[in-house]
Amino acid sequence: MAKNRFPKDRALTARMGLTVFLLGLLYVVFVAALLVLKVGLGLVLIIAGGLLFVQYFYSDKIALASMGGKIVTNEQAPELHAIIDRLCALADMPKPRVAISNQDIPNAFATGRNPSNAVVCATTGLLRRLNEQEVEAVLAHELSHVAHRDVAVMTIASFLGVVAGFLTRIELWTGGSLGGGRSRNNQNNSGAGVLIFLVTILVYALSFIITRALSRYRELSADRSGAILIGHPSVLKSALIKVTGEMGRIPTRDLRSASAFNAFYFAPALTAGGFGGLFSTHPSLQKRIEQLDRLERDLKA
Repeated sequence: MAKNRFPKDRALTARMGLTVFLLGLLYVVFVAALLVLKVGLGLVLIIAGGLLFVQYFYSDKIALASMGGKIVTNEQAPELHAIIDRLCALADMPKPRVAISNQDIPNAFATGRNPSNAVVCATTGLLRRLNEQEVEAVLAHELSHVAHRDVAVMTIASFLGVVAGFLTRIELWTGGSLGGGRSRNNQNNSGAGVLIFLVTILVYALSFIITRALSRYRELSADRSGAILIGHPSVLKSALIKVTGEMGRIPTRDLRSASAFNAFYFAPALTAGGFGGLFSTHPSLQKRIEQLDRLERDLKA
């Protein structure tokens, strides 16, 4: 991985490491269970692997197309380019491609498998509502995702969930064929099909929860790294509060449509409720603000 000047947080790194370890342990248990149940994984792995390949290598194009982002030149958006140039010089990292999405929702996102194939996109709603310092703070957060290859990490982390999801759907579509079918003369096969179905649902749910926890840790890490890079956590806090507040003025139907891309966004369009944010891609606003307040005090000490 190319070096950069984004600071690291040992505590957050340790928590992310534990989360990745748990996800890896779940991989091992899942594969072992399927081997015991004698499930043929060949076709499932080929399909899931193909999806992973496409998502990994074409995430930038998919995200831009999905969210209406257009690559802009320095002549088309000189102020935005100037901010990115300044931040990349501070971080000592390659400059990503710069894009603008013509959406009123105030947000930004970064995508791409590594710093050399990355794109950072801001919405017109963000550029219109935030001042230059706040836009810089938001983009510092997004560049931290690029520098730490978060898109690649989350894509790989989600692979187990994709496999489990495929197996679950196949069981539903084929009436338990992975367990040998529901022959009237073979109740054991039928029981195996039910067992496979239950195992894959459990693994999918656990994988989903662990991956979402990893996503929340990486958002906290990006907040911290971006705030330290610009030297003013209070500015990122101001941008975060303003973006969240302005989101409340957007029609709910538009937020629902945008919420499919929450994992990419600086701030979620709609926050997943219940179970203490267990299913949310981002930590709560309160937790993000508390971290930035602590960081502000530490920098002034």
